[in-house]
Amino acid sequence: MTDATRAVVIDTQSLDWRDVVAVARHGQPLELSPAAWSRVRDARTAVEDFANSGTAYYGINTGLGALCNVVLERSQLQQLSWHTLMSHSCGVGTPLRKEQVRAIICAAVINYSHGCSGVSTAVVEGLIRLLNEDIVPQVPSQGSVGYLSHMAHIGLALLGQGEVEFQGRVVPAAKALAAVKMTAVELGPKDGLCLVNGTPAMTGLACLTLEDSARLAAWADLIGAMSFEVLRGQLDALSPEVTSRKLHPGVQHCGESLRQLLADSPFLAAAQGDHLQDALSLRSIPQVHGACRDQFHHAARQVCAELNSATDNPLVIRGESGYRVISQANPHGESVAMACDLLAMAVCEWSSISERRSYRLVTPQANQLPPFLIKDSGVKSGMMIAQYCAASLVADNKRLAQPAVTDNFLTSGLQEDHLSLGESAALKLDKALGNAFHVLAIEYLLAAQAFDLCGGTGFGRGTRLAWQQLRSRVAVYEEEHSLHLDMRATCELMHEAAPLATLREAFPLLDT
Repeated sequence: MTDATRAVVIDTQSLDWRDVVAVARHGQPLELSPAAWSRVRDARTAVEDFANSGTAYYGINTGLGALCNVVLERSQLQQLSWHTLMSHSCGVGTPLRKEQVRAIICAAVINYSHGCSGVSTAVVEGLIRLLNEDIVPQVPSQGSVGYLSHMAHIGLALLGQGEVEFQGRVVPAAKALAAVKMTAVELGPKDGLCLVNGTPAMTGLACLTLEDSARLAAWADLIGAMSFEVLRGQLDALSPEVTSRKLHPGVQHCGESLRQLLADSPFLAAAQGDHLQDALSLRSIPQVHGACRDQFHHAARQVCAELNSATDNPLVIRGESGYRVISQANPHGESVAMACDLLAMAVCEWSSISERRSYRLVTPQANQLPPFLIKDSGVKSGMMIAQYCAASLVADNKRLAQPAVTDNFLTSGLQEDHLSLGESAALKLDKALGNAFHVLAIEYLLAAQAFDLCGGTGFGRGTRLAWQQLRSRVAVYEEEHSLHLDMRATCELMHEAAPLATLREAFPLLDT
């Protein structure tokens, strides 16, 4: 478990997606180093100078988007920031989960820490207080085409507007701020635009999906190995002579991981040579799981690059002759959106091949196990219908694997005519991961049931440990209670840190 008392400090070093997860999911405090605060203050001083100059600077003393040619008086700029949050906080739908909102806030603070935003120190301090006091704004999940609405709802909380989750209850933001003696933020020039700008929403959401994908990758290898074993897979297909000739890193990694998990299995040794070739869902586990792992690493590189990027528009950039205000397109989230779309395809494949193995486990014509993995089949249906559930979830994942990034709309009076749909990509990836964990949980239940039906002894070092982990929580199924209870308990086990940590300690290749 992550040490929740040790702060994640934003300094000059690059940050990793795991840092965002540590803050958002595991409750570690967030801090800025003196150097980071200096960057924020210097850029803010430049923005104040630009706001007072009488010269038009986009987003500092002008209207936004299609209103960029409307120059405002200095006395109107606080009002501009306030109205920006009011008009942009127009999301709909079920609120984001607590950890998702915290991830977005964390990514936003990292963005501001580069000193290219010009946001006020009060806004940055306020966001850090929200995190460290565990005040979580209620943020509708739908309504963003790339950025704007999610961060606008977060910004409302700084003003004491809207609702937040605090101490286990949803309360007015003003009440939560008062409880921790936190003063509502008074916005100034560019603050409203900074709060709705950039890619922190999609990037923060993507960081959480990376941890979930890494966990899914480990369980997929473990559970796939169990199915390979109990379905009497032929080990030649996993041999180093085979996987070493497939030059993708993920394939080689997965092949070695499977060999370690299946090592010392008398059951598998006795099955060698009893048939010529396995179905592809068994003999292609290294090739399919490995390709998915490679997409995970690609997505992680893209997300980390975005996390360490300055993504406001305009940017306030220091040069030899001082600061410049530069309008550009760094808030465009193409890289993150595309990474999430590609990873959603990988998640679909992890779940799809798992469902195919589940089908073989419950199909009497495809194995040497009792029909539907139950004694007294006929009066009992056993695990047969669990595979139907997996098939339905995989069908959902196939739809979720359709890319979001290739869609497009016209917004903001022709100013924003190419969109990333990055938040949509990250949120559908999150949904696909939820489906995939249930699909793998079903295979896990089925493979463990098959282990018991084969006597529960004589299996590989890693697969035996995985079987024991499940049996410590879920008993052999004898159709005396609703099967969904065991499916839920198995999925919950897979989401807990301790069981997988034990398995990774014994088999480090399960880590990504």
